Amino acid sequence: MRLILLGGPGAGKGTQAAFITQRYGIPQVSTGDMLRAAVKAGTPLGLAAKQIMDRGDLVSDDIIIGLVKERIKAPDCARGFLFDGFPRTIPQADALGAMLAQKGLKLDAVIEITADADTLVARVATRAKETGGARADDDAQVVRKRLDVYRELTEPLVTYYKGKGLLKTVDGMQPVNEVTAAIRHALGA
Repeated sequence: MRLILLGGPGAGKGTQAAFITQRYGIPQVSTGDMLRAAVKAGTPLGLAAKQIMDRGDLVSDDIIIGLVKERIKAPDCARGFLFDGFPRTIPQADALGAMLAQKGLKLDAVIEITADADTLVARVATRAKETGGARADDDAQVVRKRLDVYRELTEPLVTYYKGKGLLKTVDGMQPVNEVTAAIRHALGA
């Protein structure tokens, strides 16, 4: 199963990704996690990415595509994968399509988790309190900027994947277990 999970910051992608990866036995490929690991390790890529991420901006397509290309070569991706935080732009989606086509593969579905902006900001603020503000990008002002960036660059992916017949939209305003059930239903499982 090869899937993409879309949704603004705080939409519940991480929570639902845990369900999906367990259910289908596939790894979660989170570009955000990969970038945060590079930041923590202090790699040159991580140091450059940290400045960009702390502003709430997106890291360049070239860097992200390179990370993804290497990651999906790993043995644990042989049965499929769940992308969380990738693609974020149409050029990234095109690059992903080309990468998969070269391997004779295709996406099975794109799941969009929707929620209103105020709810997303509140959820992220709650996450920041619960984790002791461990993520610099959980600041309310940065979250609003991330939402603006998401709307501008990522929401066109909804139309892009809808046109390909791959989009499954799920209401993220429901309780977690109902969102999970809706995703399971959307995937026919």
